Amino acid sequence: MEKAQIKISIRNLVELVLRSGDIDNRLVSSNRMLEGTRIHQRIQKESGDKYAKEVYLSFDYQLESFTIRLEGRADGIITEPEGMVIDEIKSTARPLEYIDDEFSLLHWAQAKCYAYIYCIQNELKDIFVQLTYFQIDTEEKKIIRKPFAFQELQEFMSGLLDRYLVWASMSDSWNTLRDMSIRELRFPFENYRKGQRELAVAAYKTIVQEKKLFVQAPTGIGKTISTLFPAVKAFGEQHISKIFYLTAKTITRQVAEEAFTKMRTAGLKFRTLTLTAKEKICFRDEVICNPDFCEYARGHYNRVNDALTDILQNSEYLTREIIEEYARKHRVCPFEFALDLSLWADCIICDYNYVFDPRVYLKRFFLNNDGDYAFLVDEAHNLVDRAREMFSAQISKAAFFEAKKAMKNHQPKIVKCLNRINMHMVALRKQCGQDGFIIHKSELSDLYRLLNNFITEAEEWIVKNQNKDIEGFEQLLEVYFSAISFLKISEFFDQRYVTFIEAGRSEVRVKLFCVDPSYLLAEAVKRGKTAVFFSATLTPLSYFMDILGGDSEDYNINLCSPFDNRKLCLLVESGVSTKYKNRENSYDSIVEIIKAAVGKRKGNYLVYFPSYKYMNEVYSRFLEKYPEIETFVQESFMTEEERESFLNRFQPDKAASMVCFGVLGGIFSEGIDLKGERLIGAIIIGVGLPQISVEQDIIMDYFQRKNGMGYENAYMYPGMNKVLQAAGRVIRSESDRGMVLLVDERFSHRTYKNLFPKHWEHSRGVRSTAELQARLEQFWKEG
Repeated sequence: MEKAQIKISIRNLVELVLRSGDIDNRLVSSNRMLEGTRIHQRIQKESGDKYAKEVYLSFDYQLESFTIRLEGRADGIITEPEGMVIDEIKSTARPLEYIDDEFSLLHWAQAKCYAYIYCIQNELKDIFVQLTYFQIDTEEKKIIRKPFAFQELQEFMSGLLDRYLVWASMSDSWNTLRDMSIRELRFPFENYRKGQRELAVAAYKTIVQEKKLFVQAPTGIGKTISTLFPAVKAFGEQHISKIFYLTAKTITRQVAEEAFTKMRTAGLKFRTLTLTAKEKICFRDEVICNPDFCEYARGHYNRVNDALTDILQNSEYLTREIIEEYARKHRVCPFEFALDLSLWADCIICDYNYVFDPRVYLKRFFLNNDGDYAFLVDEAHNLVDRAREMFSAQISKAAFFEAKKAMKNHQPKIVKCLNRINMHMVALRKQCGQDGFIIHKSELSDLYRLLNNFITEAEEWIVKNQNKDIEGFEQLLEVYFSAISFLKISEFFDQRYVTFIEAGRSEVRVKLFCVDPSYLLAEAVKRGKTAVFFSATLTPLSYFMDILGGDSEDYNINLCSPFDNRKLCLLVESGVSTKYKNRENSYDSIVEIIKAAVGKRKGNYLVYFPSYKYMNEVYSRFLEKYPEIETFVQESFMTEEERESFLNRFQPDKAASMVCFGVLGGIFSEGIDLKGERLIGAIIIGVGLPQISVEQDIIMDYFQRKNGMGYENAYMYPGMNKVLQAAGRVIRSESDRGMVLLVDERFSHRTYKNLFPKHWEHSRGVRSTAELQARLEQFWKEG
């Protein structure tokens, strides 16, 4: 029988066993991380033909019951007359005179691991180990080289692995328990719903074949369990080593947690980790990760291994609440603690940005694009706008101008850099002319140069003064980070981007706008082996496959609703135009349509509008004409408590009807679950088109050139998906019964009818309030 294998990267091994001290994420480290890859490539390129770069090395450490597989990439292996040299490259902000051969135990340890493996593979008795430090500000290098005998490296490695053995044994025990439970696991429900088995089989085949799958599956099929269950099964068969369940909203993360709870009830042993943003999980009011400010950062690495041992031995359900409990118990940073736990988790439930955002993705997993991971992308229709946001960046003149004013008494060189940026943006404002904006298909290389100069000047001063109470420090910090983010995104600029410059009276905004995120999403998916994108609303599927980075080799599946469509009364009132130019003439008609729609059955109703202005105009008229009907309106800015209060109004068995007014595409048009009598009807005013703007028109122009579908890509398809999401709030279970009324003459056009999903084929048109009332009366009587 083949022995079980525990895989660990050399870097993770060294850090786990040898780390100590404080978390000290001084802001320079952010930029250093962005610069690191570029510096490695530069040094490797300059090193000549005898320098083999990024050499993959692996070694199997045999134990009685299992094997430890060590693997990693040496930055360089140099062939010299004196012998072979292992090179480890490190960038630093410190002056090189402060770096000697005692500077970093971890740097030496990592390089010595590579040296040991290389000696074994090539039967060498000795080898040189070299640390190459690159000082970013001066661009000077310092090389420290030491000779090592193989026996010396072997003793070092044995000591390191002996200290890791307790962790490896814990992993092996867990893996055995987990894999046995997966083999015995059965689908955690008595029967599959209609379409559910089909989805589960398709997801399993996709994962095994290392493909991508795009799924439109209406509410009720059970998309979460139907993708997680086959992913867990594929995991147990070693097709993948980790599952990432990616979401846009907290509520969908909870659905994934609940699915695992259900599988655990059926016998599954599986570690799941829910990652929470640093700003939300931090125990301090202000997120400053250094030992001078935070007691959880101070000595974190001295305590974190005890915290890891404790939590891993006692819980497989690593939610935010449990992570916080153990973090407080052991006085460690909860965010960094959660990131460490991610290495031990079988499934990570997290926001899209941990996989896709180039500024914050989890580099511990994705640096080499060779992970055997499965990405399950929930509510994938949300990823289009989120991807544009993640792959775009912007800076504003006002922020740099305020920073310049704030710094005038502190650092003349920084003020000079800020002034040059400010003047450059003034010149850009003049280019905008009367239109107020200008669109470049090329990059602003002069602006990039000015921003780079500013970052260089600002870094050292910020590090020296970050713990002092200096006026203007925060303004400088803000523009420093925005400049770094802007330049990071500039590395991706290509034909799918534009430089969008927008000017006001005294403001200029420069945006690197990712119009088409498909290529970067496709590249990001390569960080794993396979991906399943799923949503109740991916209409049309061909559009979403294209924009989310799919290709002709990928799979897709479009499932029917599992619910009896006779329980949904779907009506189209096409006698009213809600186009922007016609809205003023529609207010009173809309009032009467709402009254007619809610008048035939007592219950709770949601009315969705294309904008707050339109909603408020109709709401005030409705309130005035029908004050006896209980109403409630969505506010433009609502706290978590106010949102909860809004949803708590939807109670079954109320004495009278309630009509709530909301906004299409807003917080109450998707992701809420009002089952049964809590919601019996939705009235959707308009076709949901995004607000006309320069950015939407940029998208339209781009796709018109690309595929002749500019208006559809920029306006129609995103709008229709908002409509479908809102309509999906009504029928949430087999026992639900309700009505959806679509109000707009465009819903009767063939272009829109073609976008109706299969379970909307029974829709009926109405041309008057009398006909509307008659159809609703008949529907409710049948129930």
